[in-house]
Amino acid sequence: MLQIDAQTRTYRLAPAVLSLAHAMRTGSHILAVAAPLMRSLAESQRINVGLAAPDRDEMVYLESIRYSRRVALRHVVAGQRVPMELTSLGRAYLAVAPESRRNALLTVFRRRRTQWDAIRKAIEEARESVNTRGYCSAAWQAEVVAIATPLAVPDAIYALNISLSTEEPMKRIVDRFCDPLMELRHLILKELDSRAQG
Repeated sequence: MLQIDAQTRTYRLAPAVLSLAHAMRTGSHILAVAAPLMRSLAESQRINVGLAAPDRDEMVYLESIRYSRRVALRHVVAGQRVPMELTSLGRAYLAVAPESRRNALLTVFRRRRTQWDAIRKAIEEARESVNTRGYCSAAWQAEVVAIATPLAVPDAIYALNISLSTEEPMKRIVDRFCDPLMELRHLILKELDSRAQG
């Protein structure tokens, strides 16, 4: 999995790592179902749509389809990691994660964040939003608004999001895209159920 760089006398990841990642992506049932539906929504609405899974205390994008009209300061790709406690993806996951797992993660976040009280409050508000509306929102980077919903399947919990770079108020973005996000979640779960029964 590692190659030595003779010039710098350091190690770097070998091509075999990419092969493993490719095997994971092509063998994923959730990606096979979700990716075409995500692309259709992203193209029709000119927005960014992402699917992520938890890994330790971060969320890892399994797919990221970028169609936002406005140029963002970052380009998110599959494999990219984002902080769980700050993002809509992470907070959507935390809202439905088993209590023991959530409590363990909150302990980790509390140790590393200086403004923990404000972050803890935002996580609790997101949990309440997911429980009552099915989604939560966050704007952890300047002029980037994201809304996310948990996507629980029998063997895992994922999170699905819509994001875009904008100067519009968060509430306006949430009001505009909460229904498309929830419809996308419904379509993915419906197709997964259909495949499981067929």
